[in-house]
Amino acid sequence: MDAGVARKRLEEIRDELDRSISVLERSSPQDELGSEYPQDPADAGANLTETQRTAAILATARLQRFAVLGGLHRIEQGIYGVCADCGAGVPEGRLEARPDAARCVTCQAKWDRRRR
Repeated sequence: MDAGVARKRLEEIRDELDRSISVLERSSPQDELGSEYPQDPADAGANLTETQRTAAILATARLQRFAVLGGLHRIEQGIYGVCADCGAGVPEGRLEARPDAARCVTCQAKWDRRRR
């Protein structure tokens, strides 16, 4: 994938993630309920679950943003499309699907197994 095209796609993804993160950081189940209404104990569990779901989505978005910033950094360093582990080229199809990919498919599978 051409570095210019990759940069544009990564910047678009980063901008979208920034917007999503901003919305998620501002959202809160308590804000939606309003502070003037007492909370029903039966709603406490639902609100906690929503808070946990929002926190999980926010954490995932932040991880994705970190990966996108890594892709932009690799473009600046001139090493975009080179596997961070083995140094081989990352296949074009993988970069099309995941422009933030830092590893070839084989090395990514090994890296994922080590993380478990």
